[in-house]
Amino acid sequence: MAIPQYELSKLFAREKDQGRRAGGRDLLGQLGVDSAKSLTDFMQGQCDEEQPRKDAERALLSDTERCEQSVTEREQYLVRREAAVLARDVTRPGVPCRLGATGAELEDAAVLLGCLVDTTADDAAVTAAADELKNRRPELFGRQALTPRCPGAPTGGPPPHAGGTPARPGSRGLDIARRCGHLKAS
Repeated sequence: MAIPQYELSKLFAREKDQGRRAGGRDLLGQLGVDSAKSLTDFMQGQCDEEQPRKDAERALLSDTERCEQSVTEREQYLVRREAAVLARDVTRPGVPCRLGATGAELEDAAVLLGCLVDTTADDAAVTAAADELKNRRPELFGRQALTPRCPGAPTGGPPPHAGGTPARPGSRGLDIARRCGHLKAS
């Protein structure tokens, strides 16, 4: 006897839900509470009890100690933020520079790299994204881009332009950076 797929899926879903509920009941039993609502009420009560204690400790501090504490907290925050900014700003232009980008192309490569990776990305992810960018846009790193040959084009050089002036190297990267919102539209 064959069971249709949709019935089998419904049976599996029901069993999974029953298992999840049983696991929740076991966990609540191990914690010594009878329902999720009583656990929530207990945790809320703990938070409500702890807040007046913290307020009382803070009230006991003198004005000078409060100022010192707030200054210390602010300094720690600023040190963490400065470290994060330095890590992001020093690493990003440094990677394209190590791969051969210079001058205006370095700026374009750094902006494009900023579009490709998140600000919290680690060095390995930044380096991998920079390598990918170097393969996709070799003109930013001091190499000439390989241009596909058009049918009927002379074999001695790149295909002829379809009129107008050729685009400046890096202008496409600036356009992408403007679309990403990293630069103001001019």
